[in-house]
Amino acid sequence: MRMSPALLQRAFDRLAEAWRARAVALKAVSFALVGLVNTTIDFSIFWTIVTHLGWPLVPANVVTWMIAVSCSYVMNSYITFGPESGHTLRWRDYLVFVMSGTAGMVASTLTLYALSFVLPLAAAKLLSIGVSFVTNFTLSHLVVYRKRG
Repeated sequence: MRMSPALLQRAFDRLAEAWRARAVALKAVSFALVGLVNTTIDFSIFWTIVTHLGWPLVPANVVTWMIAVSCSYVMNSYITFGPESGHTLRWRDYLVFVMSGTAGMVASTLTLYALSFVLPLAAAKLLSIGVSFVTNFTLSHLVVYRKRG
């Protein structure tokens, strides 16, 4: 699927308008704090089911990511993007949120892989987390929780 120039311009115009409103910075901080909570949830459950229940790594990672992304959707719908969501949970928005989270995971993984050839692993991982944050926040702000109507 190819993005048309008009569609791309509208996305850039919406981003510029949001930056002028200055609400984006507060939402980014809230989004990051929700992300910290979800990282804790993901890691805690992952560690428990791998070390105490003997789950294999990949299924454990997928399950705990799904739990964390579900918690993230709920918290962001009520806190970070409450006005945009109407403080309402919707299946369609949840599915779009999961897809945007998947895009963030792919962007993070590709960044990690590419940078691991030129940077120390810890630096590559930290930069990949930053790429994931920017990708997830941008998609959440412009696609998942965009103003309707």
